[in-house]
Amino acid sequence: MIPVFIAPAGGNVGSYFTAWRFRFRGKTARLSAIVERFQETPNKGLGAATIARACGLSTVDVARLLNATPELFVKLPGRGDGITRYRLASSVAARGEDGAAELIRRGERRETILYAALVTLALLLAAVVVMAVLPGVL
Repeated sequence: MIPVFIAPAGGNVGSYFTAWRFRFRGKTARLSAIVERFQETPNKGLGAATIARACGLSTVDVARLLNATPELFVKLPGRGDGITRYRLASSVAARGEDGAAELIRRGERRETILYAALVTLALLLAAVVVMAVLPGVL
């Protein structure tokens, strides 16, 4: 029997590897800008386009960040106008500016440690392969 590769719903093959996408690493400045925008307008749901205009980022990038970090942002129920609105998660809003920045830094630190562990694992695996092949060559 020949194995068959079945693409996930939506046909996006990259969604199989979503566990390996970093949500904080390399995005701390953008996340901090978005959090600051929410803190400037507390108790108000904001759309991705509104945040993008205020922060000077692309709307697609802002929407991806809002969806990718549910520990920071909460999607609000729709009001029937077709605009998806978000708010800061209550745990982030209660922490204040310094607490939110610390939460973002902690997420980046965790992902950096994971990245370093994966690189180290790949290098050690390559070293084992070289050590296994090298005696047969000599």
